Formats: sequence, structure tokens, C-alpha cells
Amino acid sequence: MTRARSEGRFDVDRTTYEALVAHARSDFPYEVCGLLAVRDGQVVRHYEVPNAARSMTFYTMEGKALLRAMREIDDEGWELGAIYHSHTHTEAFPSATDVELAFYPEAAYLIVSLQHDEPVVRAFSIAGGSVSERTLFIDGEEASAGTRWT
Repeated sequence: MTRARSEGRFDVDRTTYEALVAHARSDFPYEVCGLLAVRDGQVVRHYEVPNAARSMTFYTMEGKALLRAMREIDDEGWELGAIYHSHTHTEAFPSATDVELAFYPEAAYLIVSLQHDEPVVRAFSIAGGSVSERTLFIDGEEASAGTRWT
């Protein structure tokens, strides 16, 4: 299972990491999105939510699938640990739209970039229009954050 948040970091296991990358690649060149539910610091459910926008530059979680996921998270007493999506042609860094639409400050925001040959997954906290990067750990080891392309 996956450990969720401690201040400044986000932990996932290799299986969850690979599932996020596989999901990002599954609909390339379009962005994908989803949720990670946690209980007691462990990821208990990975939700692949269809991107209703089916866009290469933004995502909109399909309403019914999102509502089902959020209801299950609530009904089970879990927490929303992370919201994730892919960037197929840009770096793993929140866009202005990502920041504007970040309504869950308690959740981590994971971005999977397929911009280069090797995928890059980075984690962020987004609250009140402010972005701070969290260190991503995979099976307890710090993940490469890739290169920041500006």
C-alpha cells in the first residue's frame, strides 16, 4: 500500500507510481486524471476518472465518476489523499488553470509529465493560489523531480 502525507512529502509505493504513469500513457496525447483515497496514511483506492474534456491541455473530471468516487471516499470514512492528472506536452508543474481550479487544499496534487522520454511525477500543495512542491517518495526513496524547464 501507499503512505500518504506527512508535511512536505508524499509517499507512494512502486505499484501506485507505475499505475499513475500507465494511466497517463493510456490516452496519450490527451490528459488523464484521477484520485487517490487514503486511510491511516495508506492509499486504499486509486480512481481513474475519465477526462470529460478529452483535451491535450487541460482536464475536467467526468461528473458522475467523480461523484461516485467522492461518495465512496466519504462513505468509507477515507480521506482524499491526492488529485492527479497528466501533462502530455509540458513539465510536471501546475499551470495557471491547475492553480485556479485547485479546490482541495488538504489534498496533494500529483502531475505526471510525459513531455520527455522518461516520465516525471511531482507532488504539490496548492492553497489560496499558492503552490509549494512536496517531495515525492517511491517505496521510501526520493523520486527524481526531473528538470525544471522554464
